[in-house]
Amino acid sequence: MKRRKCKTVYAGKLAIGGTAPISVQSMLNVPSDDIAGSVRQAVALEKHGCDMIRAAIPNMDAIALIPAIKSAVSIPLVADIHFDYRLALAAVEAGIDKIRINPGNIGGKEKVRAVAHACKERHIPIRIGVNSGSLEKKLLAKYGSPTPEALCESALYHASLLEEFGFDDIVISIKSSDVDTMIRSYQLVASQCPYPLHLGVTEAGTERMGIIKSAIGIGSLLQQGIGDTIRVSLTADPVREIPAGRDILRALNLQQGGVQFIACPTCGRTKIDLIALAEQVEKRLQTETRPLKVAVMGCAVNGPGEAREADIGIAGGNGEGLLFKKGKIIRKVKESELVDALLEEISRME
Repeated sequence: MKRRKCKTVYAGKLAIGGTAPISVQSMLNVPSDDIAGSVRQAVALEKHGCDMIRAAIPNMDAIALIPAIKSAVSIPLVADIHFDYRLALAAVEAGIDKIRINPGNIGGKEKVRAVAHACKERHIPIRIGVNSGSLEKKLLAKYGSPTPEALCESALYHASLLEEFGFDDIVISIKSSDVDTMIRSYQLVASQCPYPLHLGVTEAGTERMGIIKSAIGIGSLLQQGIGDTIRVSLTADPVREIPAGRDILRALNLQQGGVQFIACPTCGRTKIDLIALAEQVEKRLQTETRPLKVAVMGCAVNGPGEAREADIGIAGGNGEGLLFKKGKIIRKVKESELVDALLEEISRME
């Protein structure tokens, strides 16, 4: 698919936009005054493949999070700022890699100018974060509700404030908890600005529903070439957001590393415990970084053919199964040895 052309900005050493790979973000949910807990969570996020971490900075005491986290991880850190522009200035001085603000809620133009100037001096990008729950009153009055047009107008207005002060290292996010509104908002802003876009369905819900809503919203936009960074927002451990985001990218062939699974849903012909086998294979390959397509099929007759696009796979029979590569059968294997045989063959692959 063809990616939307946009400006490239840098959060630390991480490129955002342009031809850079799409990055996966998450946000700390440990109370900001728990520095040790925040550091532990940041380390866990990096370990699980997070590309960039956002942390809420609600007060001056929370500025201490910045050096503590940056000394523990190598990925960029984003300061989430609301209402007090002085927090943004302090975060810049503390070495933050990126600022997330809504320029409309940090005060008048002079305060926006001060943040833009400080970030420009240090080459720190600013993410303009607009969402349906904090839309300006005048736009609500104009459009009647947080419509896609209202959200787009808000984002572009805030970008124009930064541009007025000579600042254009901008990333834009326009989030809504309504998937259709989110999709149409990003489509509008993508056609009207040159900036990278951070995608997300805000307040998406618990893990089950949050992943479904995010896969639809984020996935449909990425398929259109829209989007440069993503976050799967879940009411869950933030670590769970990372594999969900990676899986969305893999499903669209936008993730270069890791395993993409092919597995049949089983039927009355299945004579093997395929569900348990598939779960076991997925678990044992969760740390695999090579770009592999692995199939776990229930029928030894049709499996290799149906999963011909897989690099390697297994297909069940009655107490035994087939090990195959690129649709060609290698050998028969006992059911109890299928997973080990598959893993052994994968270990030999270049």
